[in-house]
Amino acid sequence: MRQTWRWFGPNDPVSIDDMLQAGVQGVVSALHHVPTGQVWTPDQIRQRQDQIATMRDGTPSGLAWEVVESLPVSEAIKTQTGDWRAHVDNWITSMRNLHAAGIRVICYNFMPVLDWTRTDLQWRRPNGARCMRFDLTDFAAFDLHILERPGATDDIPQDLQDAAARRFADMDDARRTQLTGNVVFGLPGAAEHMTMQDVRDHLASYAKVTDPVLRGNFHAFLELVAPVAQDLGMRLCCHPDDPPFPLLGLPRVMSTEADFAERIAAVDLPANGITLCSGSLGARHDNDLTGMMRRLGDRVHFLHLRNVRRDGDTIPASFFEDEHLGGQTDMVALIQAVVEQEAARRAAGREDAVIPMRPDHGQDILDDIGRGGQPGYPAIGRLKGLAELRGVEAALTHRKEG
Repeated sequence: MRQTWRWFGPNDPVSIDDMLQAGVQGVVSALHHVPTGQVWTPDQIRQRQDQIATMRDGTPSGLAWEVVESLPVSEAIKTQTGDWRAHVDNWITSMRNLHAAGIRVICYNFMPVLDWTRTDLQWRRPNGARCMRFDLTDFAAFDLHILERPGATDDIPQDLQDAAARRFADMDDARRTQLTGNVVFGLPGAAEHMTMQDVRDHLASYAKVTDPVLRGNFHAFLELVAPVAQDLGMRLCCHPDDPPFPLLGLPRVMSTEADFAERIAAVDLPANGITLCSGSLGARHDNDLTGMMRRLGDRVHFLHLRNVRRDGDTIPASFFEDEHLGGQTDMVALIQAVVEQEAARRAAGREDAVIPMRPDHGQDILDDIGRGGQPGYPAIGRLKGLAELRGVEAALTHRKEG
């Protein structure tokens, strides 16, 4: 596996120097400041590459921007409204510009409105570490009593409605404000200024977008972009829904192995691939991560390795982000399947025999606590995860010399 690390740009408190000292081989980044739907220009791409290539003191880092995460797909594309065709054209232009800059892997997602959803961003563990958590009762309390979404009572079972009402009544104003901020944080670029009315307006734009409609719109997008990617030698890899079950009445089309297989078959080109995120997919008990890697591994262009622990085997379920070798996914078995896939690719002479991987998320530990980093992306917690994952791979691939 190619050991990479996500970097959010010059304002990221985890620096290029930090990741270099962690032993990272490549960098995952994006132009987060460019509005969704606009073109990523060659100059903007080059500037980010230069930033990654340079340490604080001006010394060359030796690191390069190897994976894009994410080149965002606009809500207009997902709903096929407004200037959606122009946005697709701009997406393709950005992809061509990334190719010209030497970047070959693009991760993206097709999640409506929310990129990811958590109810706690600093949930305390018994050892004092902090992690992210999705609590089903807290989320129902948000949906029913803060957002007051029309139709919420139709989507939420009565027992959960009752529990949510009790939970909401027990919350003080500070917790209600915190919960709102945590949920809204998953809206791209919206963490500080998105109002509840803005959220309601976003949801209303999906009123006529059912699961079949979103699937069709996704396939239309792939039909336009995947052939271009194939011609360029690019690898596109869609990220799964996070979490992988319906929320806020929105459709979900990348939550299960069947979803992934359907999306691959819709435009059956090697460029049309997937990001296997063990954390997102692991939030459902019926997702067999090792089996998915073995059955779909030929199209896995990017790996996110993290672990979650569910409170139960219902769908949906509450969960928290556990240590990388903790949780309910057998990470050793999953990495074994990755090793086997890479060996098969080498035997076939594929240029992409080594799959880029990043230690996804991490618990805040030691000096991470109070540092104010991007939720889920601490320096030391990810370093610990990377070391553990690196150790598993080394043990599985070790060959004694002599």
